[in-house]
Parts: sequence; C-alpha cells; structure tokens
Amino acid sequence: MMSRPAFAAPLKLLVLGDSLTAGYGLRHEDGFQARLAAALHGRGIEVAIVDGSVSGDTSAGGLARLDWVLADGADAAIVELGANDGLRGLPVQEMAGNLTAILDKLDAKHVKVLLSGMYPPPNYGADYTREFRAVFDRLGRRPGILYDPFFLDGVALEPSLIQPDGLHPNAEGVARIVARLLPLVVRLLGEVRPS
Repeated sequence: MMSRPAFAAPLKLLVLGDSLTAGYGLRHEDGFQARLAAALHGRGIEVAIVDGSVSGDTSAGGLARLDWVLADGADAAIVELGANDGLRGLPVQEMAGNLTAILDKLDAKHVKVLLSGMYPPPNYGADYTREFRAVFDRLGRRPGILYDPFFLDGVALEPSLIQPDGLHPNAEGVARIVARLLPLVVRLLGEVRPS
C-alpha cells in the first residue's frame, strides 16, 4: 500500500495548456483541473491549481502569458500545449522555440515540469507529423523534465470518450486522462516536496 505524502501546505501547480486542460465543453467539476485536484486530494495531496489554460491557445500564446500566470509563483507545472499549433499546421520550429522558451523560464524559476506532448492531425503529411512529434521527444529528454508523450493517449481514438466535435475529451475521457497521468503528477509533486 502506497503511503500518503504529508504536505504541510498546498503546493501551487500551474497547468499551462489549451482547451484540453481548460475543460472545454464540460462542467467545471468534470474538467481536467478539477478532476486532477480531486484525484490528488484522494491521495492526501492538496494542491492549489494555477489555471494557465486558455481554449484555442498555441504554444506562442502560452509563452506570451507565462510571466503573468507565474506572478504569484508555482512549485510545479504541467505543460500541455501544441494541439492548436498542429491543427493550424503552424511551423514546427516555431513551436519548438516557444516550448523551449517556456521550459527555460520555468527552469529559471526552479519550477518542476511535467511536459505532456501532442500528436498533430494526419492531414499535414508524414514529414510534418514526424518533425512535430520529435519536438516533444527531444524536449522530454531535457534534464529534470518528466515526460508524457501524448496527453490524449488511450482517449483520442475512442469515440465514446470524445465530445461530438471529435476533438475534445468528454467527462469520461478526462477521467481516463487523469487516472493515467496521476502517478506522474504525484511523482512531479514529490520532487518538489519529497514524501
């Protein structure tokens, strides 16, 4: 049986993302951030979520508002960006530069990071897909980064877990994502304040 980490005060967990972590199309309590906070609470870990997720945002948007969302500080961060870069077919090198700058800023502030990657839609061709995924794989190898290759793993291709728009997880899809990511998030928070 896993022991519960005894954290004295809530850790500040920044969620820097897009509609996938903003809870697009869902009731607040069914969104990623609320579900994650509840799951952590169930493990005896209290977090204060810093909501840095904006529906429709690209990696450039995430970078542009990072200083603002970090104004009150953060102990750890989940970075989930890139879906909208891929949907719009934006240049891969621009996304790579934006994500690198985000990770650099978080590192400079000693914020522990879980980077959750994204796959682009297939309509831009095999080369774009390969280069896009390689950005996340490369950044995921940075020292000190916890890496999850695909935020929608196990959900994206399962129609019963996706909203009618064909893009966003429904409440059950979010629950699956949270359950899959929970061990990594617990590990991330443990690196901030060892249990």
